[in-house]
Amino acid sequence: MTVNGLAGWSESSFTADGKTLPVFRQGTGPGVVIVHEIPGITPTVQQFAQDVVDSGFTVVMPSLFGTPGDPMNVWTVAKSVARVCISSEFANLALNTTSPITTWLRALAADLHAELGGPGVGALGMCATGGFALAMMVDPSVVAPVLSQPSMPFAVTPARGRDLNLSPADLDSVKARVAAGCPVLGLRYSGDPAVGGRFDTLRRELGDGFVAVELPGRKHGVLTEDRDEPSVQRVLEFFHDRLDG
Repeated sequence: MTVNGLAGWSESSFTADGKTLPVFRQGTGPGVVIVHEIPGITPTVQQFAQDVVDSGFTVVMPSLFGTPGDPMNVWTVAKSVARVCISSEFANLALNTTSPITTWLRALAADLHAELGGPGVGALGMCATGGFALAMMVDPSVVAPVLSQPSMPFAVTPARGRDLNLSPADLDSVKARVAAGCPVLGLRYSGDPAVGGRFDTLRRELGDGFVAVELPGRKHGVLTEDRDEPSVQRVLEFFHDRLDG
């Protein structure tokens, strides 16, 4: 079945925090919420999500912006950047602020965990949504958070490039979860300017609880457009380690 260009994925919607958004789902096994990058659920995002499904997980992909199935190009990126920049749901420049959309994402993760059971669910964000997995782990249902090239707030200044897109209260909650034994996996290309100094902040704030995968070069999409196969396998291993009962 093809739904909006996503062959093999079922479409539904999820409502929380006064918002209803489309959600695509496939697979069996422990749950993983994959939050797409700019410009949306592109074919490379879908391919990565399919790999997670094929590894034995139930994957849920919300569509936050863009048209599912559209490729990454100058036009689709421009449209999505404009959407993110004007939306109050994304704290794209503000410091020490959690993006409001993550409240909806936490509810989605909690709902998936309530349905599937087990130790919890995984949460993976990438690019503009990379830091969302941190905000999602404020909810105890998220036990396998993954940040791929976290790029919000946009690194237009050094201070914004170091910011984790979290309020002080949410950062305290994340640090408590990590101290209690929930590790955070992060991936980036070391020369990616969009990530800024966030990995240094994550190391400082989370200590050994932050597991960094840093690749050489100035590429960006670790799991998608500039896919690094060992990094994909590292994410799958992390999900299995944390989620298999």
